[in-house]
Amino acid sequence: MDTHRALQERPLSVGQVAERSGLAVSTLHFYESRGLIQSQRNAGNQRRYRRDVLRRVAIIKVAQRLGIPLADIGAALATLPCDHTPTAADWQKLSEQWQRDLDARIEQMTRLRDQLTGCIGCGCLSMQDCPLRNPSDELGEQGSGARLLGRD
Repeated sequence: MDTHRALQERPLSVGQVAERSGLAVSTLHFYESRGLIQSQRNAGNQRRYRRDVLRRVAIIKVAQRLGIPLADIGAALATLPCDHTPTAADWQKLSEQWQRDLDARIEQMTRLRDQLTGCIGCGCLSMQDCPLRNPSDELGEQGSGARLLGRD
C-alpha cells in the first residue's frame, strides 16, 4: 500500500476531527453520546474516528442550520451505511425528506406571518379570541388556570 493511501485510511483523533470540522471536542462527544457519530478506542483507550465521520458531521451541521431536530437527524443518519462515506445518492435520500419537512414548516410559518399581521392590525391580543395565542378558545375548553406554562 502506498504512503498516501495509508495516510487516508489512518483514523483521526477527536482533536483532528474537531479541527477539521470546526466543532468543539465537547460537541463531538455530545454527538457520539446521541449516536450521531461513532468512534473506536485504540490500545490507549483514546477515541479514533474513521475519516468518513467528517462527512457525517458536515451533514449534521447542515441539518442543524436548517432547524432539523437532532432526533430527526439521528433517525436519518441511522438509515445510512456505517461502513463508508455517505454518497451523493445517500444525501439525495436524506435531502428529499428534509425538503418536504422544510416546505411544511415554511407553509406553517407563512400562515403564522399572515395571521400575525392581522393580529397586530386589530390590536386585541384577546386571551379568548386571538387566532395566534388561543385559536377558537381551545385553552378555555380545558378548564380554568394556566395552560401554556411548562409547554415546550
